[in-house]
Amino acid sequence: MDVTYEGTEREVATDKGTLRYHEAGEGPPLILLHGSGIGVSGWRNYRGNLAVFAKHFHCYILEFPGFGVSDPVDGHPVLTAASSVNRFMDALGIESAAMIGNSMGGVVGVNVAMRFPDRVRKLVTIGGIGPNIFSQNPSEGTRLLQDFADGPSREKLVRWLECMVYDKSVITEERIEERWETANDPASHQALSAMYGSKAFAAQQQMMANSDAPPYWSMMHKVQCPTLLTWGLDDRQCPPDMPMIPMRLIPNAELHVFPNCGHWVMIEAKQAFERVTLEFLLR
Repeated sequence: MDVTYEGTEREVATDKGTLRYHEAGEGPPLILLHGSGIGVSGWRNYRGNLAVFAKHFHCYILEFPGFGVSDPVDGHPVLTAASSVNRFMDALGIESAAMIGNSMGGVVGVNVAMRFPDRVRKLVTIGGIGPNIFSQNPSEGTRLLQDFADGPSREKLVRWLECMVYDKSVITEERIEERWETANDPASHQALSAMYGSKAFAAQQQMMANSDAPPYWSMMHKVQCPTLLTWGLDDRQCPPDMPMIPMRLIPNAELHVFPNCGHWVMIEAKQAFERVTLEFLLR
């Protein structure tokens, strides 16, 4: 099975621009949704897991709009990402699918599951969802993202990357360079600034304070599909107190916490994550 970048690279036209993705495997559809952050892409989140999941599923790694790969669209990156999932599924004729979402991708998956329950068969989240209960907000990782968004530098990138993991040896020179290259793309940095720049972040906090709409996490009782919450015990981006409320509110949710692991569970606890996730998805 070809699971190389070039061998899996695809694109599809939609009414709001081109969405790019990677495709491999046969079987029931599995859509993998990436997180936010510096120089992020779906391929970089899941390239190490694709070969394993593609043995059991028809996998689609979707690149969200505005992160330097798919065509950007107007709007907040989380909202445009959620709408892109529906556009993507419509364009490829996928009625429903299991989904894996890393961090922001988990938030996107939860929102799709709440609003369009028939589209999400099962959901796996990797950090990201829920509110900070005991931990500081913004978290250490978010503060480092804000610092980079306000004034990018390679040193700030390395500081944030090392915050993402428990074992700093995961942050190789190759990983630093590829992230730095993408971070210099104007579309990628614009998406990062829209989420984490100090002015944008302050505006979002003020908007939420003035809004009568409930936060998305308070509505998670609407998630009807079986849900697996996965978390790194040493996550400094989304600390491990965050899944407590999702675990209680989502009717059919279970939580698996990986020791000696940071935010990138699918990378740092690769084999254990794949084993736990496959067991859940194949039930």
